[in-house]
Amino acid sequence: MSKWGPMPADLQAARRVVVSRNVMIPMRDGKRLATDIYRPALENGEPSPGPFPIILTRTSYDKSNPAMQVEPVGNFFAAHGYAVAIQDLRGRGESEDVGNYHHVANPEEGNDGYDTVEWLAAQPWSNGRVGMVGTSHSAVCTNAAALKNPPHLAAAWVDSAPTSGLDWQCRRGGAMAMQMFPALFVHAHDAPEIRNDPEAMARIEWGGLHVRDQLLGMPFKPGETALAAVPNLERILFHYYYDGTHNEFWAMETLENKTRWDQFADVPCVFSTGWYDLFTEEATQEFAELSRRKKSPMKLVVGPWNHTAMRGGGSVVGEVDFGADAAWGYARYNTERLRWFDHWLKGVDNGAENDPPVRMFTMGGGDGALIAPKASGAGVFGTGIAAKGYLNHGGRWRNEQQWPLPEAMPTPFYLREGNRLSTEAPTEAGAASWVHDPDHPVPTLGASVAPFLEFLPMPKGISPDYLSTRGRMTTFTYDGPMHQRERPDIFGSAEPFPLLSERDDVVVFETQPLANAVEVTGQVRVKLWVSSDALDTDFTARLIDVYPASDDKPEGYHMNIIDSILRARFRDGFEAERLMEPRKIYPITIVLPPTSNLFASGHRIRLDIASANFPQFDVNPNTGEPLGRHTRTIRATNTVHFDAAHPSHILLPVMPA
Repeated sequence: MSKWGPMPADLQAARRVVVSRNVMIPMRDGKRLATDIYRPALENGEPSPGPFPIILTRTSYDKSNPAMQVEPVGNFFAAHGYAVAIQDLRGRGESEDVGNYHHVANPEEGNDGYDTVEWLAAQPWSNGRVGMVGTSHSAVCTNAAALKNPPHLAAAWVDSAPTSGLDWQCRRGGAMAMQMFPALFVHAHDAPEIRNDPEAMARIEWGGLHVRDQLLGMPFKPGETALAAVPNLERILFHYYYDGTHNEFWAMETLENKTRWDQFADVPCVFSTGWYDLFTEEATQEFAELSRRKKSPMKLVVGPWNHTAMRGGGSVVGEVDFGADAAWGYARYNTERLRWFDHWLKGVDNGAENDPPVRMFTMGGGDGALIAPKASGAGVFGTGIAAKGYLNHGGRWRNEQQWPLPEAMPTPFYLREGNRLSTEAPTEAGAASWVHDPDHPVPTLGASVAPFLEFLPMPKGISPDYLSTRGRMTTFTYDGPMHQRERPDIFGSAEPFPLLSERDDVVVFETQPLANAVEVTGQVRVKLWVSSDALDTDFTARLIDVYPASDDKPEGYHMNIIDSILRARFRDGFEAERLMEPRKIYPITIVLPPTSNLFASGHRIRLDIASANFPQFDVNPNTGEPLGRHTRTIRATNTVHFDAAHPSHILLPVMPA
C-alpha cells in the first residue's frame, strides 16, 4: 500500500487498457475540450474503478496520434496503473472554440490547464493526484497550467519547453526564429476550421510543400502568405515577424513564464532538454530559478540531443555520434518518467527524490573517427565528408548538485590580430570588416533549432486521409552539429560550396592547437565593439570545435557547438528600437545558449562572427526600415574592433582541469 491509499490488487488487470474517447471536459467559460481517457481495465473490458493517479498531457498535435500520444503516454501509463488524459487544446482536434487557436500564444492556456487538472482530480476513479507531461508545445501547456497553481497538480515532467516567446521561441536577439514559419503549416494543415474548405486546404498544402520558396521570397505580406487560409494563424505569424519590442503580446502569461516563477506551483518537477535543443537556455534557467524559489525537489536532465533526439533513441545528432550512452528513446524516457511519477503520485519508495539534481552529458572525448552508419539506422545524407559517416565525438554523463556549475570560471578569450583567439588581452590596434549582402546570406550549417519542416508530395493514388501530415514531412536543415562546409544538399548553400571559414563575409578567430583539453560548461556570452555604415544590421556569433586534419578528414572537422544573433537596433534591450549612427562604435553583447563540451588537446576553439545565419534567423536588409516591412535591401560594411579600448571577446565558462 502506498501512503495515498490502495492500488488495484490485480496486476494483470492493470495491464489491460480501456479508452473513453472524446470526453468533453467543461472549461470555466462554457467551452468543452475533447479528452481521451485511458484507464486500466477489468477482465470483462470495463474500466477498473480505481482510484488511480492521473497523468495529463494537453496537445495541439492530435490526441489520437499513435506515435506521439497513444503509445508513449496513453497506453504506457495506463498499463502501469494510471488513468491517463490526453486532451486536444481549445480550437484543435475535436475540442470546441474552433477558430480561437493561436499556436503558442493562447491566452486561456493556463486556465484551461487548471480546469482540466481539477476536473480530473474530482472524478470517482481518481486518487486526487495529477501529474503532467509534455514535450515542446505540450510542455508550454504544462508550464502554463503550473503558473495557475491548480491544487491537485502533484508533479510534472517538462521536456523541451520555452519560457519566453521573445527570448528564443519566436525571436532571438531581435531577429525572427524562422523555424516558427514552417511549424505554422503543420498546425494549419489539420486546422478544424478548414476541414470542409477544399480551397483553403489546397492553399495550406501548397504552402507546406514550398516552404523554401516562401523563405526566399521574403518579406512576408499580410493576406498574401499561404497561411492566410487560416487567418488566426497568419495573424500570429505577423506577431512573430513584426513585433521586435517587448509589448502586450509578448507579456502574455503563456509567452512569458520567466517573470512569473513565484506563482509557479511548488511541486516536484523534472526539466529535460539537449545541448542542441532550441530551448536549452530556458530549460536550464527554469530549473535554476525554481530550485532557488521552491521547496519541492527540482531535477534537470541535459543530453547531447536536439529537439527530438531524446525520444528518437539514437546516438547520432546531426552528423555527429555521441556514443551509445547518449541514446535514450522512449524505452529509457518512459522508464525514467514512470519512476518519477510512481514516487510522487503513488508513494512508491524508489528513491527518486534522492536522484542528483542535475544529470548532464558533457560532449567530447571521442577519437574523431568517421563511423559508417549501421544498415538499420538512419543513413547519412549529403555529399563530401557527410557521405563518409558520422563523427565520433563521444561524451559522458555526470551528476552535479546545481546549475550553473559554481566551479566554472568565466574566462575571456580575446579577438586578436592575425585571426587569433587568445586569453591575453589585446594591446595593439585591431579591426576586421566584412560586407553583409542580404541577397547572399551566410547559410545555417547546423544549429540548435527545431526541424525546418516541409511536406513531401502525396504519393499518387493515395488518399490524403491515408497519411497524416507528420507522416510525410522532411527537414531541410541540420538540427544539430555538422561540418562547416556548404554543400549542394544544404539550403542556402551556393557554388563553389566553401568552408564557412573561407567566406569573405565570415570573420574567424581561433586559438592555437590546445596543449591540454579545455572543458566549457555553462552559459556563453560574446562581448563585441562593432560599427557599421548601415542604420541597422545583424551580428552573429558561432562557437566551433575544430578537429585537426587527418587521413579521413583532410581539412579537419569544424563542428558547430552553439550560436546566436543580435539585431543592432536592439543592442540596448527590447523596450525600444535604436538605429545606429553610421561608423559609430557600439558595445554589444550576444547571448549564446549554455553548452558542455570538451575541446580536446590538439583541437582549436573557434569563434565565427558574421551578419547572417539563414534560414535559422530572418535576414536583416540593413535599411533600418520597420521590421518585416522593408522595401529594399542594401549591402552593409560591418566591423568588429579589438584593441585595448575595445577588448572584444568571447566569455567561456571553463572548468578546472
